[in-house]
Amino acid sequence: MSTDKNRATAAAILPLVGGPDNIGSVAHCMTRLRIALHDRSLVDDAALRALPAVLGVVEDDTYQIVLGPGAVARVTPEFEALVEEGRSPRTAGAPVTAGELADRGAALKQAQKARNSTPVKLFLRRIANVFVPLIPALIGCGIIAGLNGVLLNTGWLPAVVPALAAIASGFMSLIAVFVGYNTAKEFGGTPILGGAVAAVIVFPGVAKIDAFGQHLSPGQGGVLGALAAAFLAVHVERLCRRWVPESVDALVTPTLTVLTSGLVTIYGLMFLAGEVATAIGSFATWMLAGGGAFAGLVLGGLFLPLVMLGLHQALIPIHTTLIEQTGHTALLPILAMAGAGQVGAALAVYCRLPRNRSLRTTIKSALPAGFLGVGEPLIYGVSLPLGRPFVTACAGGAAGGAFVGLFNQLGVAFGSTAIGPSGWALFPLLDGESGAGVTIAVYAGGLAVGYLVGFAATWFFGFTRQMLTDLNTDPQPVADAAPTADSDKEPAMT
Repeated sequence: MSTDKNRATAAAILPLVGGPDNIGSVAHCMTRLRIALHDRSLVDDAALRALPAVLGVVEDDTYQIVLGPGAVARVTPEFEALVEEGRSPRTAGAPVTAGELADRGAALKQAQKARNSTPVKLFLRRIANVFVPLIPALIGCGIIAGLNGVLLNTGWLPAVVPALAAIASGFMSLIAVFVGYNTAKEFGGTPILGGAVAAVIVFPGVAKIDAFGQHLSPGQGGVLGALAAAFLAVHVERLCRRWVPESVDALVTPTLTVLTSGLVTIYGLMFLAGEVATAIGSFATWMLAGGGAFAGLVLGGLFLPLVMLGLHQALIPIHTTLIEQTGHTALLPILAMAGAGQVGAALAVYCRLPRNRSLRTTIKSALPAGFLGVGEPLIYGVSLPLGRPFVTACAGGAAGGAFVGLFNQLGVAFGSTAIGPSGWALFPLLDGESGAGVTIAVYAGGLAVGYLVGFAATWFFGFTRQMLTDLNTDPQPVADAAPTADSDKEPAMT
């Protein structure tokens, strides 16, 4: 039955995006089905948003349909299968060919890219593409680590504890290899060569190497070192492909790529990346310990605008570095408060506009996902188009962030053992030295503060009199007017 439901969802979406011949490529991330379109004008946005399974629509360099965590991973294969089944050679009497669709949509696609693809955003998007595929493993291993901690503290099932520790830690011990592989793949190199160079960082034998008077340690530099090493390997490989004769390319290019990049990694990048990683960890600890409330206010209040600008992607390697160093990222629970402010603002909009049936329907369908940390439908369908509620949602996020930051400052420090989920979905991933009860209570208190302040700020300051008069009717759904989004990776806490 579940498979039939997923196939039905895919079948409902396909004609609304122009049919199989309008699809250039299909992919998905944590919550979104990402489609490259030949002709944007063939998409029926209003009908797509009206589908029960669709939580929202976001436009960037791809057309992104928000289906929610879990659902998107099941619908995407069905959608891909329907696209392949529906593609067939065009006859002479066919109204349009795939090539003609591509030509017709080229101008629209180029205009879209010019608007959203600044060099900084493009670079951050590519960095995000390196780390986003790792999120499912981070989540799974993070939850197992939390379960193992419970068993260890309670003394239950002592024979199982070492096995769970190995399962939870195995991925993290080799995460540099996966980062190297994905980096080379993303930047146009041979993925396995990127992984091979990054593997040097976690190889135990580096402890025997003396680099400029200092002994290296396995894992030094972490994911940042792996990112830099694989990026270097891509460029070395390109040079080799250009200058090495084809007759010996298969032998010389891989050898020179791994050798050159590996030596630079050992005698430079590991030390430099290690210093940067240490500085990031020290700064985060100092910031939350010394100015936790203020730091939380700033981080929680500014995260939604960062998401809108696509700049939140710069935080992904920082989160991963903190998880490598301490076992959790203390920033994510604070940033998750932005989603709480968004939920509170949406609830206030729902209450203030009792006669706007279309907007209330959008909110009702999007709120469950919002509570679980998927906030795109509320952002792009409700608060951002209305304007003021987006600002008041930021106020709710700032208040929740200040609450969590204050407890960090008071010594109740905790974080998330993985990135990706937020909202209520973050509870199983919380980890702190003050015990599970205190950690959960503080995080829940932050969510409550975010909800309440977001609601109150929106209720009192989210509307002008004229807005209330205009919106307390039943206009076209506000979601249809939602502007183009700049984000490419799921907001980790909205």
